[in-house]
Amino acid sequence: MGNTFYFQFEVIFMEMLQRMFGGAAISVISFFSSFGEEMILVLIMGFLYWGIDKKMGTFVGYSILLGCVMNPLVKNIAMRRRPYFDNPQIKCLRPVDKEANIYDISAQGYSFPSGHSCNSVTCYSSIAVYQKKKIFFYIATLVPLLVGLSRMAVGVHYPTDVLVGWLFGLLIVGFVTLLDKIVPEEKRGIVNLVIFLIACVGFFFCKTDDYYSSMGLMGGFFLSLEFDKRFVDFKNTQKPLRVIVRVLCGAAIFFAMNKVLKLPFSSEFLESPTFYAYFVRFFRYFLALFVAVGVYPMAFAPMDKIWKDEH
Repeated sequence: MGNTFYFQFEVIFMEMLQRMFGGAAISVISFFSSFGEEMILVLIMGFLYWGIDKKMGTFVGYSILLGCVMNPLVKNIAMRRRPYFDNPQIKCLRPVDKEANIYDISAQGYSFPSGHSCNSVTCYSSIAVYQKKKIFFYIATLVPLLVGLSRMAVGVHYPTDVLVGWLFGLLIVGFVTLLDKIVPEEKRGIVNLVIFLIACVGFFFCKTDDYYSSMGLMGGFFLSLEFDKRFVDFKNTQKPLRVIVRVLCGAAIFFAMNKVLKLPFSSEFLESPTFYAYFVRFFRYFLALFVAVGVYPMAFAPMDKIWKDEH
């Protein structure tokens, strides 16, 4: 299943990388892939949104989640098979889903464009654009370069996947920046709903897990923003210890919710490439993120009051 297309120089380059980064070195370069993984980026978003600056967290989260959704939409249109599928000399050293068969496209996803490369650009570039400080622009350049290199070195993306992933990420940050400038605050909810409904087109043809988990995350995030405006309106804190507590508790709620929502279903059903399994995946991520980002901040004011009383 899927399409095979690549330039021969891409395979040669990837073979060279895998020979160059052999043994322990490949483990080090593989580590940089984590800086483009969805759950790490969601934690960064939570750290900014819950603790440092709600507006900044919204801007960065918007960029991250839009990239996370749009990338698998394109992947499921191009349907490019991963390099190791068609080139046995390339080894898969870091599969997307470590528990699934490396040749299971439903679990491992397609190759073009690189989601990790796109995600690393949307996250770190949006922080740089918002902060407008040189150090963040340096980070926004270096981290995506290392992430892209690692994705090629571990055998899961062609160089053209990485290049287009970077470009795609830059386009998304540009789009979100423009949206932030031209759309009034009171109309953001309508725009978010339109974007979500447009992205729902993937329900008709996407056959990979990453689209449905990302759609759930984006839908839960958009609903959380509206919920906060209407019912919560929590305040940020600049107290480092409180920020850490907020992030740890929020992450625990998100991951616990995701686990609990799996319990009514068998592992065979959850791993099956069926519309019902995909919808359950979408709903799990949607509800888990909404509870963690939308409902959980209702506890911030009582937590801060207790903190003040005790100190």
